[in-house]
Amino acid sequence: MKRTAKAHWNGTLKDGKGEITTQSTTLNNTQYSFKTRFEEGVGTNPEELIAAAHAGCFTMAVGAALTQAGFTPGDLNTEAILDLDMQALSITGIHLEMSASAIEGVTEAKFKEVAEGAKANCIISKALSVPITLNVSYQ
Repeated sequence: MKRTAKAHWNGTLKDGKGEITTQSTTLNNTQYSFKTRFEEGVGTNPEELIAAAHAGCFTMAVGAALTQAGFTPGDLNTEAILDLDMQALSITGIHLEMSASAIEGVTEAKFKEVAEGAKANCIISKALSVPITLNVSYQ
Protein backbone atom coordinates (compact mmCIF):
# COMPACT_ATOMS: atom_id res chain seq x y z
CA MET A 1 0.00 0.00 0.00
CA LYS A 2 1.22 3.48 -0.83
CA ARG A 3 -0.12 6.82 0.37
CA THR A 4 0.68 10.02 -1.49
CA ALA A 5 0.58 13.77 -1.02
CA LYS A 6 1.67 16.54 -3.34
CA ALA A 7 3.05 19.97 -2.64
CA HIS A 8 3.46 22.97 -4.91
CA TRP A 9 5.49 26.08 -4.04
CA ASN A 10 5.98 29.31 -5.92
CA GLY A 11 8.17 32.22 -4.88
CA THR A 12 10.71 33.08 -2.23
CA LEU A 13 10.69 31.57 1.25
CA LYS A 14 9.14 34.61 2.95
CA ASP A 15 6.85 35.82 0.17
CA GLY A 16 6.03 32.62 -1.66
CA LYS A 17 2.97 30.46 -1.28
CA GLY A 18 2.18 26.83 -1.76
CA GLU A 19 -0.55 24.25 -1.73
CA ILE A 20 -0.67 20.72 -0.35
CA THR A 21 -3.02 18.04 -1.69
CA THR A 22 -3.47 14.58 -0.23
CA GLN A 23 -4.40 11.42 -2.10
CA SER A 24 -7.85 11.40 -0.48
CA THR A 25 -8.26 15.11 -1.33
CA THR A 26 -9.18 15.83 2.28
CA LEU A 27 -6.47 18.41 1.85
CA ASN A 28 -7.07 19.80 -1.62
CA ASN A 29 -4.81 22.67 -2.64
CA THR A 30 -4.62 23.62 1.04
CA GLN A 31 -2.56 26.76 1.48
CA TYR A 32 0.74 26.89 3.28
CA SER A 33 3.28 29.68 3.49
CA PHE A 34 6.05 31.14 5.62
CA LYS A 35 3.41 32.82 7.80
CA THR A 36 1.46 29.59 8.38
CA ARG A 37 4.66 27.77 9.20
CA PHE A 38 6.67 30.20 11.30
CA GLU A 39 4.21 32.93 12.31
CA GLU A 40 0.42 33.08 12.41
CA GLY A 41 -1.49 32.75 9.18
CA VAL A 42 -4.40 30.97 7.55
CA GLY A 43 -3.45 27.55 6.21
CA THR A 44 -1.46 24.55 7.36
CA ASN A 45 2.20 23.63 7.67
CA PRO A 46 4.29 20.45 7.61
CA GLU A 47 4.83 20.37 11.38
CA GLU A 48 1.10 20.69 12.07
CA LEU A 49 0.46 17.83 9.67
CA ILE A 50 3.03 15.63 11.45
CA ALA A 51 1.32 16.38 14.78
CA ALA A 52 -2.11 15.59 13.30
CA ALA A 53 -0.85 12.33 11.80
CA HIS A 54 0.74 11.32 15.09
CA ALA A 55 -2.39 12.13 17.13
CA GLY A 56 -4.57 10.13 14.74
CA CYS A 57 -2.26 7.15 14.50
CA PHE A 58 -1.62 6.93 18.24
CA THR A 59 -5.31 7.21 19.12
CA MET A 60 -6.22 4.43 16.68
CA ALA A 61 -3.37 2.30 18.04
CA VAL A 62 -4.70 2.69 21.60
CA GLY A 63 -8.15 1.65 20.38
CA ALA A 64 -6.72 -1.39 18.62
CA ALA A 65 -4.62 -2.40 21.64
CA LEU A 66 -7.60 -2.08 23.99
CA THR A 67 -9.67 -4.26 21.65
CA GLN A 68 -6.89 -6.87 21.48
CA ALA A 69 -6.78 -6.87 25.30
CA GLY A 70 -10.50 -7.63 25.43
CA PHE A 71 -11.85 -4.15 26.21
CA THR A 72 -14.31 -2.04 24.26
CA PRO A 73 -12.78 1.39 23.71
CA GLY A 74 -14.87 4.38 24.76
CA ASP A 75 -13.90 7.98 24.18
CA LEU A 76 -10.24 8.48 23.32
CA ASN A 77 -8.90 12.00 22.74
CA THR A 78 -5.31 12.93 21.93
CA GLU A 79 -3.50 16.19 21.45
CA ALA A 80 -0.04 15.94 19.87
CA ILE A 81 2.22 18.85 20.72
CA LEU A 82 5.20 19.12 18.39
CA ASP A 83 8.20 21.15 19.59
CA LEU A 84 9.99 23.06 16.85
CA ASP A 85 13.35 24.65 17.68
CA MET A 86 13.40 27.74 15.49
CA GLN A 87 17.12 28.36 16.03
CA ALA A 88 18.16 24.89 14.87
CA LEU A 89 15.17 24.50 12.50
CA SER A 90 14.63 21.09 14.02
CA ILE A 91 11.76 19.15 15.55
CA THR A 92 12.97 18.33 19.06
CA GLY A 93 10.11 16.13 20.24
CA ILE A 94 6.42 15.36 20.36
CA HIS A 95 4.31 15.16 23.48
CA LEU A 96 1.09 13.14 23.36
CA GLU A 97 -1.63 14.20 25.78
CA MET A 98 -4.43 11.61 25.91
CA SER A 99 -7.66 11.56 27.86
CA ALA A 100 -10.00 8.59 27.89
CA SER A 101 -13.30 7.59 29.43
CA ALA A 102 -16.04 5.00 29.21
CA ILE A 103 -13.87 1.90 28.88
CA GLU A 104 -15.66 -0.73 30.89
CA GLY A 105 -13.52 -3.02 33.01
CA VAL A 106 -10.12 -1.45 32.37
CA THR A 107 -8.08 -0.18 35.31
CA GLU A 108 -6.09 3.02 35.14
CA ALA A 109 -2.85 1.01 35.39
CA LYS A 110 -3.87 -1.28 32.51
CA PHE A 111 -4.94 1.71 30.42
CA LYS A 112 -1.57 3.41 30.94
CA GLU A 113 0.21 0.17 30.01
CA VAL A 114 -1.81 -0.11 26.80
CA ALA A 115 -1.19 3.56 25.94
CA GLU A 116 2.58 3.22 26.46
CA GLY A 117 2.62 0.20 24.16
CA ALA A 118 0.66 2.09 21.52
CA LYS A 119 3.05 5.05 21.79
CA ALA A 120 6.00 2.80 21.06
CA ASN A 121 4.30 0.82 18.31
CA CYS A 122 2.06 3.14 16.31
CA ILE A 123 3.24 3.52 12.73
CA ILE A 124 3.95 7.25 13.00
CA SER A 125 5.89 6.86 16.28
CA LYS A 126 8.07 4.28 14.56
CA ALA A 127 8.72 6.67 11.66
CA LEU A 128 9.93 9.50 13.90
CA SER A 129 13.41 9.83 15.34
CA VAL A 130 12.58 12.40 18.03
CA PRO A 131 11.76 11.83 21.70
CA ILE A 132 8.08 11.09 22.25
CA THR A 133 6.54 11.65 25.66
CA LEU A 134 3.07 10.71 26.89
CA ASN A 135 0.68 11.79 29.60
CA VAL A 136 -2.66 10.00 30.01
CA SER A 137 -5.68 10.75 32.10
CA TYR A 138 -8.37 8.14 32.52
CA GLN A 139 -11.77 8.69 34.04
